[in-house]
Amino acid sequence: MPNVDSNQINQLTGGIIAAALKVHKALGPGLLESAYSVCLLYELRRSQFQVDVQRPVPIIYEEVTLDCGYRLDMVVNDIAVVELKAIDRFAPIHSAQMLTYLKLTGYPVGLLINFNVPLLKVGIKRLLNPRPASKFLMAQ
Repeated sequence: MPNVDSNQINQLTGGIIAAALKVHKALGPGLLESAYSVCLLYELRRSQFQVDVQRPVPIIYEEVTLDCGYRLDMVVNDIAVVELKAIDRFAPIHSAQMLTYLKLTGYPVGLLINFNVPLLKVGIKRLLNPRPASKFLMAQ
């Protein structure tokens, strides 16, 4: 994981959001999450982002690392977690899940993107990790 500052995080999340807006404009709401995922992956890679899909998230309990089957939808540039949804609306559990993923992985920022909305800007939530890994420098 590279060292990053808040300007780099802002630029990265702005680029991800721009790609998501492009996908949403082309497809609109009403499709399955998997359709948006493939299109967003294409758009991000076309824009020269490094994207890892379905990255495992192990749970560390006491001294044991457990694979419980949790996966991150996307990790972009080894900095931002992107979780995609195609749901009626966000529930508090979605933000809680993202914050837990950030805590477990140490990534500094996460984007929840819900494509099942008429206007995508209301379907985006950006969450910051209150305690990012020491490899991330969170200069304000």
